[in-house]
Amino acid sequence: MRIGIIGAGNIGGTLTRRLAKLGHQVSVANSRGPESLAGLARETGAKAVTVAEAARAGDVVIVTIPQGKIPALPQNIFQGVPESVVVVDTGNYYPRHRDGSIEEIEAGMTESRWVERQLGRPVVKAFNNIYAQHLMDHGKPAGAPGRIALPVAGDDPRAKAIVIKLVDELGFDGVDAGGLDESWRQQPATPVYATDLDGEGVRRALAQASPERKPEWRATAKSPGSFAQPA
Repeated sequence: MRIGIIGAGNIGGTLTRRLAKLGHQVSVANSRGPESLAGLARETGAKAVTVAEAARAGDVVIVTIPQGKIPALPQNIFQGVPESVVVVDTGNYYPRHRDGSIEEIEAGMTESRWVERQLGRPVVKAFNNIYAQHLMDHGKPAGAPGRIALPVAGDDPRAKAIVIKLVDELGFDGVDAGGLDESWRQQPATPVYATDLDGEGVRRALAQASPERKPEWRATAKSPGSFAQPA
């Protein structure tokens, strides 16, 4: 499968390595340009490209950049890209740590619905609730005891099925987490976030989630700070 990855940080770099090793044709981009990704390209066999090229490089395009940087992507980045191309959002909103205040999310909009509106393109929410190192190291064969499950939320059943297949190839069980408006159930501070649960545990955690955003995950007048010193 042809896969474009926009963002080469912890999750983007991990997915580049894992998906390329699985034999997918990966094109990866970041905000600093292809030259800055020469080492990752040599290591993995992925192709270093511009952000605009990554958006047109795949059957699946994974957007994995800080939430607050989404509006800085090229305007109409997916204009002309076939509707069949699946767009995945891996992001989380960290208002006090990194992103500052995003008014619509603070008012109750789910994180990925906001991303979808910025991109002008339907998205599938996935890979946001697992640590990058666990995504790299903890995959297991299908049916293995203790196999970690990952929630996948989105409005298009076909798109979700494609992402769930990729999740399985990476060594995890994909759990259909409902439509995109239900993706708050896998946002930070929910029971499924960064907990490495199996399929049954993920389903239970999604059901137990509360839609109220906890105060420590809301922006303050001083936001953003840093991960060491949230503001």
